[in-house]
Amino acid sequence: MITREMPFQPGATVSVLGLGVSGTAAARLATRRGAEVYASDAFAGVEQSAAAETLRAEGIDAEAGRHDMDRILTSDLVVVSPGISPFSEVRQRISSAGIRTIAEVELAFGALRSRVIGITGTNGKTTTTQLAADVLSASGTSAVAGGNIGRPLSWTAIEDVQPDWVVVELSSFQLADLENFRMDIGALLNLAPDHLDRYRDLQTYYADKQRLFSAGDPDSSWILNADDPAVLELAAGLQPDAVYHFSTGHEVDRGAWLDDDGCLRARLEAGAAENWLTESEFPLIGRHNVANALAAGLVARLAGCAAEAVGPGLRTGRGLPHRLEEVGTYDDVLWVNDSKATNVAAARAAVLSFDRPIVLMLGGRHKGEPYSSIAGAAGDRLRAIVAFGEAAPRIVGELEHAAPKVSVENGMEAAVRAAARHAEPGDVVLFSPACSSFDMYPNYEVRGEAFARAVRTLRSGGPS
Repeated sequence: MITREMPFQPGATVSVLGLGVSGTAAARLATRRGAEVYASDAFAGVEQSAAAETLRAEGIDAEAGRHDMDRILTSDLVVVSPGISPFSEVRQRISSAGIRTIAEVELAFGALRSRVIGITGTNGKTTTTQLAADVLSASGTSAVAGGNIGRPLSWTAIEDVQPDWVVVELSSFQLADLENFRMDIGALLNLAPDHLDRYRDLQTYYADKQRLFSAGDPDSSWILNADDPAVLELAAGLQPDAVYHFSTGHEVDRGAWLDDDGCLRARLEAGAAENWLTESEFPLIGRHNVANALAAGLVARLAGCAAEAVGPGLRTGRGLPHRLEEVGTYDDVLWVNDSKATNVAAARAAVLSFDRPIVLMLGGRHKGEPYSSIAGAAGDRLRAIVAFGEAAPRIVGELEHAAPKVSVENGMEAAVRAAARHAEPGDVVLFSPACSSFDMYPNYEVRGEAFARAVRTLRSGGPS
């Protein structure tokens, strides 16, 4: 068993790279545990500058707009934001200097007393993490969601009173920088091409996902997607008695599944199956979300939740902002904000969630994946494609014959107006970009807000 302890001794020098919420939380935690901290961000945006000012007011040395490499290269430890590529100049210089580099969740683990659930996969991580925490909380178990989901694990680690469980969303970037982090329960939801603008090939991306299993111990339990051959291949070395499966396509021997009558059921050991709830009772849209619910229910059961508490917990499931979020219905056209769909697999899942004609809005910064499978999933329901952003020429080049109407628009407002022209009563306008936001926006949240704002402006008779 790994002893939980801070990855530095009191008085050590620790540099924290990145002044997002995880970086600022890490800087505070390291300071409270006796480190001499320097925190910095290469960008000097409003958020980064405000974070640096706040930390300085707390007595922590911080700056936005540059990294002081002289200080960083004399650090005992560097805590690095997952958004900073390992191929960036700053990380290459740190690596060449032989300085230890860890993720924020690794730092937090040393001060954490809660038991840990880790969830990763290409898509569905955030939804499953939140669902699992909600089901546990609804059953009377103290649990919080954290990690890549928005609440840094260091926030929980700082608190005097910690929950029984933390459900941690783990990106491939965070997994790459783990050392002693350990989890009691781990889930691998699915695998699909993603981040190919950062990884040299698909195998390297999958290898970081596989590091999930290195963060367990002999008593850990693993939850795997039985419908995803890549997941099963990656997990082939696990002990069978530690594995539970979930499936929306068939019954599993041990785990959870969607049966032919549309009921979410489970069996943890030999014996009668549990009935959780029906698919129609689950509030989130899409079969992919049913898969997320099955995984979340298994997480909760393995963490001690009673079988009869899973269904009520899942019935209260909350949709996430910017993930199949309904903006409104106007003139019998449904407008849906799915800005969180930053890769092709997520956009394909979104398309499969609707059985009505679709006006699909795609675009942003290309991430190295072909778009043809999105059109294939939509089939003859694809009424029009509106392409925008840096990736628009590539999208049109690949999909120009996939829909009756294809247009390229410059800017969000123009793209929304074009979608409105193409849509007919009964259609859905689906903003599911399949690309990162970084050509036009700092993150998918800001992009989603811009989409919703443009829709509401159009409907209120604003600029046209």
